[in-house]
Amino acid sequence: QVQLVESGGGSAQAGESLRLSCVVSGSYFRINMMGWYRQAPGKQREMVADITTGDLTRYHDSVKGRFTISRDNSKGAVYLQMDRLQPEDTAVYYCAVNLGPGMGMRPEFWGQGTQVTVDS
Repeated sequence: QVQLVESGGGSAQAGESLRLSCVVSGSYFRINMMGWYRQAPGKQREMVADITTGDLTRYHDSVKGRFTISRDNSKGAVYLQMDRLQPEDTAVYYCAVNLGPGMGMRPEFWGQGTQVTVDS
């Protein structure tokens, strides 16, 4: 059974950095998309960043220039380097993947979430 395990969350001061990791385990044939979503209190879940196996990336406008997404297909892993964190980045961050078999990029499996808290 496919599982997504996130790590790297925690607390930080504004301006500091955190790095999130997500590793996919279990049986799968391919990964179309790996990405990160977040949900802050009272807010809808939103896409933060995602990346395809062709290295196409997307970022939410609020994190452009501050966050960097990358992946390692050999490890089934995706990373989110978060620099110059702001209090508005406080949220639960969820790893998400699409494993096909089609060409879809929408999230299919989700991690359990990891809390990121940024203090002023």
